[in-house]
Amino acid sequence: MIRIIEVGPRDGLQNEKVPVPTSAKLDFIQGLLASGLKEIEVSSFVSPKWVPQLGDVEELWPALPVGGIYSALVPNKKGLERAVALGVGRIALFTASSDAFTQKNINMTVAESLEVFRDILAEYGGWVRGYVSTAFECPYAGRIAPSQTVLVAQTLIDMGVAEVSIGDTIGVASPAEVRVLTQMLLSEIPAEKICYHFHDTRGTAIANVSEALEMGIRAFDSSAAGLGGCPYAPGAGGNLATEDLVYFLEREGVSTGVDPVLLAQASVPILKLLQKPVTAKAQLATLAQKPS
Repeated sequence: MIRIIEVGPRDGLQNEKVPVPTSAKLDFIQGLLASGLKEIEVSSFVSPKWVPQLGDVEELWPALPVGGIYSALVPNKKGLERAVALGVGRIALFTASSDAFTQKNINMTVAESLEVFRDILAEYGGWVRGYVSTAFECPYAGRIAPSQTVLVAQTLIDMGVAEVSIGDTIGVASPAEVRVLTQMLLSEIPAEKICYHFHDTRGTAIANVSEALEMGIRAFDSSAAGLGGCPYAPGAGGNLATEDLVYFLEREGVSTGVDPVLLAQASVPILKLLQKPVTAKAQLATLAQKPS
């Protein structure tokens, strides 16, 4: 079984300057659901002061369409309180392999972030995933030793998270690097608790998915239309496009349960609102096909 965790509504939109109305986000999420995607990270409980695009989470969450498995990013205890008040049953916590990155991003060292998360896990009774960003390289500290990424991931697993999402935040990894890191991760963590979050900055995301798939990883984050990036990672391109991921998996004989036509159409209204062209390759190809 393959899992695709759609992060477009949160990771894809969080840094966009053009305000996206809550109603448009809900239509986007409904379109993703209709395509067959089920696990969707829809927003974040970060302060609206820092990420105004996601400041409507209290309005969005109660209006979510029935049928999805929804989660939201929780940055700290205050964010947890807001999530619990809304009855959020699945949350994600965010740290990295690099102190330089977490200090720029959440104003904490990796160790400090893990202590905050330890307290959150002690208070929260729901499902939790842990993000480990800059797993291969940090835009501020350079290359990251695989052992450092494994240490952070293992610490999160030991603390009780259900899974770790290993992020190539600036999209630099090659399949050989993915092989090395995955081998080391699998020596400590079961495959079913590992997810990969690839960026396609240099066009290697699908090659990296292929390598991870060969090694037994069955969960991948992606973003419809390749939306998203990272303001703390200069030059970072968008996330791996869900359309490209679905196309690749299906052609490899791995069933995703996702309708590529409905998926390609789901993000079009959002792209128009953001005044962005379609750039995801499989999405472009699908939208160009005339109905039979």
